[in-house]
Amino acid sequence: MKSSRIILILRIAVAVILIQTLRFKFTAHADSVYIFETIGLEPYGRIGIGVLELIAGILLLIPKTIWAGATLAAGLMAGAILMHLTQLGIEIKGDGGVLFYTAIITFVLSVIILYTQRKEIPVIGKQF
Repeated sequence: MKSSRIILILRIAVAVILIQTLRFKFTAHADSVYIFETIGLEPYGRIGIGVLELIAGILLLIPKTIWAGATLAAGLMAGAILMHLTQLGIEIKGDGGVLFYTAIITFVLSVIILYTQRKEIPVIGKQF
């Protein structure tokens, strides 16, 4: 019972992180535009990734789709971390690395959530 509450808190935390960043992506905030221009994905990548983050956040909040939301969130954050390490750098426009570290935290929490939901994954879940 206690672990299910912890996982619920983690799910809500990841969903909030993913969803709260959408205002920057969907309103074409200057920092968001800068990031996606730097990696060559402006504007379609910014909007598309925003939609995927919204989907991941929603899936994390629905009990039957937690595994899918966690998988999608982990994949998106892995991509964000990779872009930081290869093209953007840790610090973006003087943010002190907040976006990078938030991506790492979100990735780790998503993997923890996915691990706890591994038996719920269709087809392969029963093997765990």
